[in-house]
Formats: sequence, structure tokens, C-alpha cells
Amino acid sequence: MNPNKVRRSQLESLTDLPNIGPAMARDLRTLGILDPKQLRGQSPFVLYERLCELTGVRQDPCVLDVFMSVTRFMAGEEPKPWWHYTPERKQNALFGQ
Repeated sequence: MNPNKVRRSQLESLTDLPNIGPAMARDLRTLGILDPKQLRGQSPFVLYERLCELTGVRQDPCVLDVFMSVTRFMAGEEPKPWWHYTPERKQNALFGQ
């Protein structure tokens, strides 16, 4: 969902999260995440690596940006577009692609 339309009080499905559409919701379900609340306390880096392992494909690095956006949102930050996190990801030596 567009971060500008997200309402923290209305988080019933994965697509109610910022930056999550049908494809990313499928990725989260692949990880066993069925409810937005399950993202609390999750590491976006671990989620990304796990998704790569489960799918057998190195995911686009922007997927990590999306995981950063939703885990931070569920930790209490305001919703931000996924590309807000790209510079931070690029500073990480392992994920700086």
C-alpha cells in the first residue's frame, strides 16, 4: 500500500502495510508471515536472506528495502516509501548492491 494511505489502526492484512502489494505479500507468506503483527521484532536482513534461501534465487536488493520499511513501521516508525531505506542498505557491506 502507498505509505501515505497506511493507517496503523487498520492493519488487518499484509497489503495494509506500507509498500506491500500482492507480490510482496506472497513473499511474506513464503516466509511464514501471515499477519502484520508477526513482523514486530523481525530483522529485515534475516528476512531477506531467508527469502533468498527459500526461493533459491538472490532477490532484488530492493526487496530488502521493503523489508526495512515494514519492520521499522511495525516497530513504531512512520510509514515511508521503500526507497527511503536504499541509502542505508547501500552502506551495508553485505547488501550494498
